[in-house]
Parts: sequence; structure tokens; C-alpha cells
Amino acid sequence: MYKMMRLVDTVRIPPTLLGEEVAPTVKNALREKLEGQVDKKLGSLVAIHKIVEIGEGHILVGDGAVYYDVTFEAIMFVPELQEIIEGEVVEAVSFGVFIGMGPMDGLLHVSQITDDFISYDAKNARLVTKNGGKSIAEGDHVRARIVAVSINEREPKESKIGLTMRQTALGKLQWLEEARKRKQPSEAAPEGTA
Repeated sequence: MYKMMRLVDTVRIPPTLLGEEVAPTVKNALREKLEGQVDKKLGSLVAIHKIVEIGEGHILVGDGAVYYDVTFEAIMFVPELQEIIEGEVVEAVSFGVFIGMGPMDGLLHVSQITDDFISYDAKNARLVTKNGGKSIAEGDHVRARIVAVSINEREPKESKIGLTMRQTALGKLQWLEEARKRKQPSEAAPEGTA
């Protein structure tokens, strides 16, 4: 889930940038420092939205830079348990598919895709069901539920988000659309025909 959060941090402006306007310089420094960072409680900082307040600058002994305490609004991505997400398959491997959902990827294990037996088609880099003739591969769009979240602040790439599609109204979007069309009542016969 994306959230707008108001945060506070301290940013260092090096001496080479001290002649520039303060607000854009501080915003750029915040972007360089924080965008893409992951915090266990707050989630992943996607973008600095706007600067709310810049405090007075402070100079530390032995450092020619100026440090500003900054209050700002940021767009955060916070994966929450039981949240329904839609994303794109970014990779298909023998044990499941990785789903891109904003700044993080989630794993949809083969056991969580469907009730049908699934095998890996290495030649076409896709997972194929045994009986239904369905497949899932890179580029497919899916709807899934988050069932496990383990955020690693030090190594964001090591964060783990577990997904499932084994519930009603979840699955590859193409499968869901086909199922919806099958359930629609057929067109009524024109009047006067029997």
C-alpha cells in the first residue's frame, strides 16, 4: 500500500552547494540520501513529495558543510499482511514467479498459484497447470494477497514478501476475465422465437 507520510531527517549540504537556493538543494540532498531506502517499520521510501519545513542550518566543528533539520512529506510503499495487490510477473522460475509490485517484488510459490498441479516449462520460461492448460509467465498481470512480510533494512533486495492466489477473485487477470465471461448469462433469445 502506498502512503503519504510526514517525516523528519537531517540532511548535509556540502560547502560546494552553499551558494545555491536552500529549498531545492535540500530536496535534492534528501532524494539522494533517502529515496529507495527501506525501513522495517515505515517501508520503502519511493519519493520525496514536498518539503514542509527547513530548520536553521548548523555547522559542525571541522566540517564545512551545513546540516539542516527538515520536515518533509514522502510517498512510502508499505506491504501489509492480507492486502490485495496487482502486479506484473517479472520472472518465472521452477519454484514460482516473482511479482513486481512497486519498489519491491513478492514471491508467488508454485503451491500458492492454483489447486492444480503445476510444472515448469524451462524452454518457454513459464509455469503450466497439468489439467487446466493455464500458464503463467513473465509479463503476465496477476492479482494476489500478501501472506508474509519480512523486511530487511540492511539488504532491501533480501526482503521477502510471500503471496497467494489460491483464494476467490485472485489469479492471473486473464484467468479472472475468462471466468467472469463464462459466468455471465447467455444472451436472451429474441422475442417470438421458441
